[in-house]
Amino acid sequence: MLKRLMPRSIRTRIILSTAAITLGIAAVTVSICYTIFQSFLRKAEIQSAEFNLQVISNNVAADMDGFLSFADWCCVNTEIHQFLNAFRSKDRMPAISSQDNAMRSIALNSYDRLKEEYNNTPSSDNYVPRVLISTENRKLYLQISDTSATNTSHAAEVLFEDPVFQTLLNAPVPIWNGLHTDPLRDDPGELYLPIARPIYSQYNTDRLGWVYLAVSDRVISDNMNAFPLESDSSLYITIGDHTYLYEDGSFRETELVCTPVKDLSKETFHDQTSAQLVELPDRSSRYLVTCPLGNQGWTITQILSDRAYLTQRNVYNQIIAGIVVFILIGGLFSYFLLNRIINRPVRKLQDRIHAIAQGDFSRDPSIEWPDEFGAIGTGINRMSEDVVTLMNKKVEDEKQKKDLEYQILQSQINPHFLYNTLNSIKWMATIQGASGIGEMTTALARLMKNVSKGTAALIPLKEELDLVNDYFLIQQYRYGGSISIEYQIEDDALYRCLLHRFTLQPIVENALFHGIEPKGCAGKIVIRAWTDGGQAKPLLRISVTDNGIGMTEDTIRQVLSGDAPPAADFFRHVGINNVNKRIQYDFGEDCGITIDSKPGVFTTMTITLPYILSERDLLR
Repeated sequence: MLKRLMPRSIRTRIILSTAAITLGIAAVTVSICYTIFQSFLRKAEIQSAEFNLQVISNNVAADMDGFLSFADWCCVNTEIHQFLNAFRSKDRMPAISSQDNAMRSIALNSYDRLKEEYNNTPSSDNYVPRVLISTENRKLYLQISDTSATNTSHAAEVLFEDPVFQTLLNAPVPIWNGLHTDPLRDDPGELYLPIARPIYSQYNTDRLGWVYLAVSDRVISDNMNAFPLESDSSLYITIGDHTYLYEDGSFRETELVCTPVKDLSKETFHDQTSAQLVELPDRSSRYLVTCPLGNQGWTITQILSDRAYLTQRNVYNQIIAGIVVFILIGGLFSYFLLNRIINRPVRKLQDRIHAIAQGDFSRDPSIEWPDEFGAIGTGINRMSEDVVTLMNKKVEDEKQKKDLEYQILQSQINPHFLYNTLNSIKWMATIQGASGIGEMTTALARLMKNVSKGTAALIPLKEELDLVNDYFLIQQYRYGGSISIEYQIEDDALYRCLLHRFTLQPIVENALFHGIEPKGCAGKIVIRAWTDGGQAKPLLRISVTDNGIGMTEDTIRQVLSGDAPPAADFFRHVGINNVNKRIQYDFGEDCGITIDSKPGVFTTMTITLPYILSERDLLR
């Protein structure tokens, strides 16, 4: 059905394909750009609001920390304690004409010290219009105040009767009770953040008096006035259990009512800042960013502006529209460019390529036109001929390689007369009591039989170890018993693992002749086999370790690359490089031989093979 719907004309197909690709690219580009721009825009808006809120938070927190430190200073200062202790039972200050100069001196020194610390506290003269320290009986007090206060003669009593003051003073730990009017002021419009702390004796738990600070709400509003706030955006500050909306330069207590929809806190810079998509009571969805304000447990919250977001989104939409137009123009240009080169040679070349794919590598002179397409056609014909040549050469090379790799494992003569001769020598040696000659003859017979028997490329590990035993027995007689061999097989099942015939013997021979013999001392060879690679792709690893002279890095490279000088010995003709290449030829580059050596100490050659078990049972 699809073939019937597709037009037969290549021109039409290319037109449709170009249009489809162009529209697809445009759609994907628009989708990706729109998603990225939306995410980037919203993230940028959240982080911009977070930065602005952090600026307000840091400024307000710095001022409040200074005011709280001043209040704490009032609670522990020695001069203040002297004043409270001296006047705790007094009803009035001593008169100037009085002889009690010491009392007057204490009062004056305390006030001077209080005034000095007040002036040393940053921003206190701007945002702390009142500081009052009273004795417990509320008769006498020290006060720093502007001139707008009333009831100054009974200020301590008026404050003490205020419910808000009582809540703050009697709280077991310092708390915040929101913004309130100052009970000592006539102006009810300005709000203050009251701070009240009890002052205790230095020597016992008696309360000597208390300190009261009235912090103006301008410490917050002055910072918020500089905040870039859109008309449809809102700022809230939460102090204790009270939430205030900031509008027109003042604070109005209200509730922030919203329903969380999605948490976006991962879009913020700081872990303490939270961002959410919320639903407001009018059913509109807005973004909300909340930052902690200092260490007081306050928070400042902004409902982000939709108007600013929509304005920036329109700019991004225009950019996306420009990208789409550019893609469409590019697609139209591609169509005209491709339309100019559509003709019969394209179809002929496609047919020829299809024929080659089906196995027809014959030369086709009809596609060799005198133009660029003709050059392509000539190249295709040359390529098809080269493919045939390479395939024939590859087949021949593989055949020669296979013959060369396994020629050492087969004998071209009938060896029966050699076996009979060796058996005769063995029985003669046995009759004459020369058991060593008999053992060597038997081992040599088995070794020669392994060389000449069968054509199987892979044999079980048990058979390969038997061959190594025969070879090593002969070498033991040669070296007079000064060499030994040890086998460490992890599991009996490994005896059934398949490997190439004559894989281990050349490595053992290399260990004897090039490792142990030049060292001139007793030598030992350890052959270890274990599994590796896990259950998904198990591997067989076999290591051959000798305590000979070891190898340098250059020698290791020569051995693995085959650059080492060849030896005349029959078995050494196999070569470590030959063994390595046989393994990699059959099992891939991941398998083969690796060498680890420390000159003068040891050499370990490790063989990596796939874990393949023989199907026939072996007896050990």
